[in-house]
Amino acid sequence: MESEKKPFDGFRFNKALGQNFISDKNLLGAICADAGIGEGDVVVEIGTGAGTLTEAILQTGAYVHTFEVDTRLEPMIRSRLAAYEGKYELHFADVLKMSDERFSELVPCPFSVVANLPYYVTTPLIMRFLESELPCRSLTLTVQKEVGERLCAPAGSSEYGAVTVSVDSYCDVSITRIIDKKMFFPAPKVDSCVIRLSVKDDKYRIADRTLFRRVVKAVFCNRRKTLENNLKSAFKISKETCLEIFSAMDISPMIRGEKLTTEQFVFLTELVEKHI
Repeated sequence: MESEKKPFDGFRFNKALGQNFISDKNLLGAICADAGIGEGDVVVEIGTGAGTLTEAILQTGAYVHTFEVDTRLEPMIRSRLAAYEGKYELHFADVLKMSDERFSELVPCPFSVVANLPYYVTTPLIMRFLESELPCRSLTLTVQKEVGERLCAPAGSSEYGAVTVSVDSYCDVSITRIIDKKMFFPAPKVDSCVIRLSVKDDKYRIADRTLFRRVVKAVFCNRRKTLENNLKSAFKISKETCLEIFSAMDISPMIRGEKLTTEQFVFLTELVEKHI
């Protein structure tokens, strides 16, 4: 029996671009349902690929701005989306290299991101939107399963790290489904998951974002060292000052940074700011 023809049969995949496509319509529809998108919404898709997810998004009634870097895909994309002319815009551009001003010219209104991301751009892409002033409401992303688990990791766990705290400071994160590697073509070596990041304006009141990032980076710089040693090394503050900070936070001087919650990191930043 002849196997079902894939929409990307004959296409030569570029490993350097992390190209792994999904064709299962039920899965594509489920990803869109996880994103909570529908009629009248504006969606930004990163990595158009064969246009299969783009088509599923368009079927919800949303208007799509889809970004792709591989111009070889244009005939395949245009053919697949022929019935949706005027309901989407295809941009051959790298969002990671684009200024906020240029992006706003292309997408001049609040939007949600829905994407099957190449694994290597996951964290840079997430932070590109979260750290910008762009009106991003949410991100629903297919990512490597380990990355999704790291972004949702609780304080104190081995997966918990600087990126967990950074992302949590902007939004609520959850894994909505696990995807077997066999659902992709070509199949990657690891399973994936869908994560939803719901952006919350002022989830935490962080007056100095730059200092907050410095504190988080410093605390996780050397996980084997105590919080005290990492703070003294990064900010040149005395042992006495560290003890004063720990007393205000009601934590042990011997605690390690990975035990702190995002809320505690916010408070720690405020206290560090007073002493530097």
